[in-house]
Amino acid sequence: MKLPALVPAIAATLAIVTTLVSPTHAAPDDTWQPETGFVSLFNGKDLTGWNDPKKGENFDGKTASSDGRYTAAGGVLTVNPPKDVPRLVQQIYTVKEFPKDFVLKLEFRASVNADSGIFLRKPQLQCRDYLMAGPYKELKQYKAQDWNQIVVTVKDGVAHCTCNGEVLEATLALPATGPIGLEGDRGTMEYRHIQLREL
Repeated sequence: MKLPALVPAIAATLAIVTTLVSPTHAAPDDTWQPETGFVSLFNGKDLTGWNDPKKGENFDGKTASSDGRYTAAGGVLTVNPPKDVPRLVQQIYTVKEFPKDFVLKLEFRASVNADSGIFLRKPQLQCRDYLMAGPYKELKQYKAQDWNQIVVTVKDGVAHCTCNGEVLEATLALPATGPIGLEGDRGTMEYRHIQLREL
């Protein structure tokens, strides 16, 4: 077989090998539904229901914020790294506020040393690549660069927060009402299955 005839065959073989050895992410879960009694705060397709109050930007129907820091696709809300700088704090919030007691559940995946946060009526729960970025470096169940679950239970103005069942904050004081928010600071953070049930 002459060399020109081999080129397509080689290319096809390389494509198969690349597919087999390259790291892959799970396919989008279009069938995910919130648990019974919970409502989804993120529809998996766009940023509807979220805004940036500092910039006065509403994201209804948009798949990305104007600065590109937040994007939505395939069931995942991604906090993208800032451009041309090592870190840049940006924040995105639900349009709705939550004055009642509630349980918030979400899953996150942090890139190496990524730094983000979850705002609970404004106070922040650090959400990071914990074992590298802290502050909860002693976690035993945290899965680096994989999906982890945060559960926040708010009762009488106090939040009890866990990651994969391990306590992050036992008594985080919260104001009477406020939205849920996500921070972008350093690195790539991904969030999915963001759901809340009022108690």
